[in-house]
Amino acid sequence: MNNQENKEENKRNKKEHSDIKWYIQVFIITFMLSLIFSYVSANGVSQLNLIAALIILVIVIGIGIMFDIIGVAVTVANEHEFHAKASKKIKGSKDSIMLIKNAPKVANICADVIGDICGVLSGAISALISMKVTEQFGMSFNIQFVFSAIVASLTVGGKAVGKIIANNNSTAIVHAVGIVLNKFKKNK
Repeated sequence: MNNQENKEENKRNKKEHSDIKWYIQVFIITFMLSLIFSYVSANGVSQLNLIAALIILVIVIGIGIMFDIIGVAVTVANEHEFHAKASKKIKGSKDSIMLIKNAPKVANICADVIGDICGVLSGAISALISMKVTEQFGMSFNIQFVFSAIVASLTVGGKAVGKIIANNNSTAIVHAVGIVLNKFKKNK
């Protein structure tokens, strides 16, 4: 092997190591977040009244849709627009560039990790709500199938609309997220 081939081989090895490290990090983050949120939702929602539980369910579905929108927006946004904004020192521009440069990872965390956790949580919460409804109104049939279908429809339909919004407004969405990240950095 010549020197150039050695450099290319080292580069491939580093990339593979980086990918494996990323997979492990995503697995651990997903596991921990799922564990925490499932515990909180199962114990927290079961103690709430029906209206409060429904509000929590809508919030969880909304969070899943919102993060899916962010994941899509980051993958379709144009980095060049943010370079122009960064040269004018517009807040959040550099953070927006960072998001776009890491689009596959950002989309994975937003759409897959957070989105899927919200999907699992909304399913668990809808099961708890259906038990509350059955119990509270003395129903003789299991309404869980209806609640599950409604939650799935709201989630999938919301994400479908969200993808259109993300495609049409990617620059504004990514910039808004960049501004939020910028504020978090300054608070540290």
